[in-house]
Amino acid sequence: MAILLNKDTKVLVQGITGKEGRFHTKLMLDYGTRIVAGVTPGKGGESVEGIPVFDTVEEAVEKTSASASIIFVPAHFAFEAAIEGIEAELELMVIITDGIPVLDMIKIMSCCSCRGKKTTIIGPNCPGIIIPGESKLGIMPGHIFTPGEVAVLSRSGTLTYEVVDQLTKAGIGQSVCIGVGGDPIVGSKFAELLPLLKADTATKAVVIIGEIGGEDEEEAAEVLKQLNLPATAFIAGKTAPPGKRMGHAGAIISGRKGTAEAKIRAFQKANIPVADSIPQLVDLTKEILNYNKN
Repeated sequence: MAILLNKDTKVLVQGITGKEGRFHTKLMLDYGTRIVAGVTPGKGGESVEGIPVFDTVEEAVEKTSASASIIFVPAHFAFEAAIEGIEAELELMVIITDGIPVLDMIKIMSCCSCRGKKTTIIGPNCPGIIIPGESKLGIMPGHIFTPGEVAVLSRSGTLTYEVVDQLTKAGIGQSVCIGVGGDPIVGSKFAELLPLLKADTATKAVVIIGEIGGEDEEEAAEVLKQLNLPATAFIAGKTAPPGKRMGHAGAIISGRKGTAEAKIRAFQKANIPVADSIPQLVDLTKEILNYNKN
């Protein structure tokens, strides 16, 4: 059982006529993603890779019954694009765009919750979601993934690829991989996605790839403990100085919160092994999988 996305999910691409939209639409189609529509205001009637383009999300959903979207529009148009998707009651929306103002994301999430909409948002500033062997809604290099029973949740796209590549080479396949994004405000946090993984019959264990900043990892550790879901973790940014942003907008230590040490302690308190390196993370994941099978 796949979560959020599967081979039958009908997808629309917002910003399909742009350079990034065109490029990744082809790659997603090649992977098997069922893309049924594109949306670019003023470009309705055109097509990209044989996919019809509409002027609005509402029209695209009405004509194709799409239930998920991926957003490639520039940051200054992302707010309107996201609100369109929420108003059209899409079930899943992946926002790839980076540089979206924090206030815009707060408004987007407020719109999603206050109006009772049920759109699950992944991102922004993220690689997206992939169900290996079935469908991908994102920019991940699909060839490094292989179907399996380990879910990967990550705040870092680049680290995700490195971890998945080494998991695959070690013979450990993935049930799903979700890059939640590296901004201060994201649509879905680790703690909100973990219950879905607990209910997923294809997932036997979880790998958490965290980084400094925020308290997402601490919240995830508590949820993992409550769910009794086998997991391993890796935290990037151990040597980052306080007050200095490291890479992602959300990767900044504020006061005593958001440090790598605090996150590691939270996982250890929940009896979740934390790796010092990616090779060690792979080894630890092997161990918990064998323990789980025994």
